[in-house]
Amino acid sequence: MNGTAHEKVNAGHLKRNAYLYIRQSTLRQVFENTESTLRQYDLRQRAVALLGWPTERVIVIDSDLGQSAATAADREGFQKLVTEVSLEKAGIVLGLEVSRLARNSTDWHRLLEICALTDTLILDEDGLYDPRHFNDRLLLGLKGAMSEAELHVIRARLQGGILNKARRGELECPLPVGFIYNSEGRPILDPDKQVQESLRFFFDAFRRTGSACAVVKAFRHQGLLFPQRLKKGPNKGELLWAELIHSRALYILHNPRYAGAFVYGRNRTRVRPDGRVTYTKVPREQWTLFQNVHPGYVSWGQYEENLQRLRDNAYANGQDRRKSPPREGPALLQGLAVCGVCGSRMTVRYHARQTKIVPEYACQRDGADHIISVCQHVFGEHLDQAVGQLLIDTVTPLALEVTLTVQQEMQARLDEVDRLRQKQVERARYEADLAQRRYLHVDPANRLVADSLEADWNQKLRALKAAQEQYEEQRKNDQAAISEQQRASIVALAHDFPLLWQNPKTPDRERKRLVRLLLEDVTLIQNEEITAHVRFKGGIAKTLTLPRPLNSWEGRTTPASVVNEIDRLLDHYTELEIAGILNERGVRSGDGKTFNSRAVARVRSKYQLKSRYDRLREKGMLTLEEMADRLQLTPICVRAWRDHGLLKAYPVSDRNIWLYDDPGPDPPRKAQGIKLSERRRFPENITQGPQEVQYEA
Repeated sequence: MNGTAHEKVNAGHLKRNAYLYIRQSTLRQVFENTESTLRQYDLRQRAVALLGWPTERVIVIDSDLGQSAATAADREGFQKLVTEVSLEKAGIVLGLEVSRLARNSTDWHRLLEICALTDTLILDEDGLYDPRHFNDRLLLGLKGAMSEAELHVIRARLQGGILNKARRGELECPLPVGFIYNSEGRPILDPDKQVQESLRFFFDAFRRTGSACAVVKAFRHQGLLFPQRLKKGPNKGELLWAELIHSRALYILHNPRYAGAFVYGRNRTRVRPDGRVTYTKVPREQWTLFQNVHPGYVSWGQYEENLQRLRDNAYANGQDRRKSPPREGPALLQGLAVCGVCGSRMTVRYHARQTKIVPEYACQRDGADHIISVCQHVFGEHLDQAVGQLLIDTVTPLALEVTLTVQQEMQARLDEVDRLRQKQVERARYEADLAQRRYLHVDPANRLVADSLEADWNQKLRALKAAQEQYEEQRKNDQAAISEQQRASIVALAHDFPLLWQNPKTPDRERKRLVRLLLEDVTLIQNEEITAHVRFKGGIAKTLTLPRPLNSWEGRTTPASVVNEIDRLLDHYTELEIAGILNERGVRSGDGKTFNSRAVARVRSKYQLKSRYDRLREKGMLTLEEMADRLQLTPICVRAWRDHGLLKAYPVSDRNIWLYDDPGPDPPRKAQGIKLSERRRFPENITQGPQEVQYEA
């Protein structure tokens, strides 16, 4: 250390702490390059012997051992150093090289700026620097730029070698589960038969269902586990069995490795300012891709077909909404209905009507894009029934072949699942046998090891027993699922396709799959009636014309025949009597309910029918007051004469309102001494028992 360096250290610097920052880029360097670590620790003696710092004031920060200096995001030690410097607690910062502190110009110059503001010195193996001096700061800046350039050169060399091997297809990339490298460094199928059978069942299930979600449900329904290999941690490379999840299913379907291809450069990484790494998908044109490099589980054509099916499924969330996988709803034309007005795919809505779910096909693409009303919407209940009847009439000759194919596929599916379960039992048996051999080979006197191996053996035996019981139970359920009687039923149904189609036990999803095998699309146009242009696979087209279904309010409208009958009955009966007559006949209102006087009154008011009062008045009948004036009686006397049959009267409403026939030129007169019951003229007019009341003549 020269005299100029000693002049840079003053009493103010010595009053503060000296911080020694120690770092190695990887854990491998920490364990193997020990000499470099010792050289960094030796800087502490320099600060004590040559610069005069007390030993207790030299603080060592070595928490970043095994961390790269490319960024400060994950380096807690460097962040602590910057914090101490900014708080003016540091008099000097010690580092063997600039690259130990930072290999990033942003982090390095930020540290220099803070050191200059807080009068903090920097010491490396070459000398002592004061960031406040221009010459020292210029030299430190050059060293930082060279450190960053050195990292760039190292990365460029490594990346160049990787890209060169990738362009030849010889780069050993991490293989997905189901593949391993052989002794020659070539990818081969995993020799574990259970792994191979699981992956083949996976691709067969996707071929049958056409949906990644359906594949996950198939594994869960059958109680099957899926293999995976740990990519990091102390058990890196170990094979584990866990439940299949949707994201992993998509990863397998998108990975070209399963088609026997070598691929490199599918994703591009970028480090964000906060240190996190983001991944961007690269177009296939920019990949390094070689087909048929090693064995695969599917062919390249099947891989392309799987990707196309996934893209078709994704259209359900896109603009076209085309060929989305069949769902559980009852809409038979889901994904097949096309608007005959604008040509867009129609979506499905569901409405609850009474006790059932009714589908509706709506063209809402333009409505959502331009904030306008929907192009058209068609209720699908009667439309689906008509299309189903069309299929029954069209494909009946093919019913036998379709049914037998379904039966064979179901049996093959169960046999494949049974083989996978057998592999699980075999694996559990192998692990139990392995644990047994380990226990038998240990020295019995070494009880510490023997007890541990015996416990592991017992655990493996319990796992084997559980696997066997589960296998037997599932196998019994599978045999019960397709018994001989059910096979005979399937063959019998093959001769009657309509019965198979209309069977309520047939799931809606299976009906939709049958429709998609036969139909290309259905174009709908709704005016005064619904026109459906059905296009079959192969180009054959048929047109269906259906009456427009009634709206909800139209469906609750009282039938015209009932209205006419109410109009006729109003000539002879009150509203309460009419309700009783209709209920006796079993007639119901528009919403399916029984009639009462209020319901009859609503129908009369809505359809502007003449009331019974108006009808009787038009016939010249008199009110109570008019009859009292005509006979020169009180209203009470008129009611009494009516009740005893002296006057002809008709009930108008249910509130004891009556209208009276004109008595003519010979009306009844008062007759004192004669009972009213003896003077009765109209017995049908009596509404209650005769009252022996004597009126004066």
